[in-house]
Amino acid sequence: MEIESKKILSVMENKETKNIMGIPFTSGKVLGKDVVIAVCGIGKVFAAMCATVMINEYKPCRIVNCGVGGALVEGMEIGDALIATGAVQHDMDTSALGDPKGLISGINVVTLPCVCPELEGVTKIDAEGDTVKVMKGIVASGDRFVSLRGEKEMIAKEFGASVCEMEGASIAQVCYVAGVPCTILRTVSDTLEGGDVDFERFKEYAANISNAVLKIMIENN
Repeated sequence: MEIESKKILSVMENKETKNIMGIPFTSGKVLGKDVVIAVCGIGKVFAAMCATVMINEYKPCRIVNCGVGGALVEGMEIGDALIATGAVQHDMDTSALGDPKGLISGINVVTLPCVCPELEGVTKIDAEGDTVKVMKGIVASGDRFVSLRGEKEMIAKEFGASVCEMEGASIAQVCYVAGVPCTILRTVSDTLEGGDVDFERFKEYAANISNAVLKIMIENN
């Protein structure tokens, strides 16, 4: 989100921005490390396009995708953080041809790999004074907003996923094909039952979590 990028940009030094395919990519130094940041936009196509440009233009050692997502399972609360152990595309379906649902044609993979060694074993982090629960699980991506409990439960059962959203797995697919490690972070914006949230206030909270995780990753990379 824009608010997430602004927090990182506020501490970036030696900034340089390039506009490529309508997306501003800003590079510079954060905590002494080379970092590039971009807001990819909503949906799998924009996300994949942004990741492809990022890899081709900047040759990163890892791509990190931050954002929000909805819980698919019990026990996840609004404001929890999830670090992906893998990513699936729940709307990829060639099962009529005998394939497993979610199989990505051409690479024959259902669950795409994600990594985050810096948070291995971490169950809580401090984000601007808030203690945030950190969980691990599979992220399910698709080009539609999933809000009904029954549909959430179906995705969780089919893919073993904990959170659904609209971008992560497409970025993970680009990274998989390009041989670039991928990290996905999601802050839970709604529970399995749904739930009302003041999203303008929540965006600030989610951005603080992203910023705290990224700081840990950059410091330990």
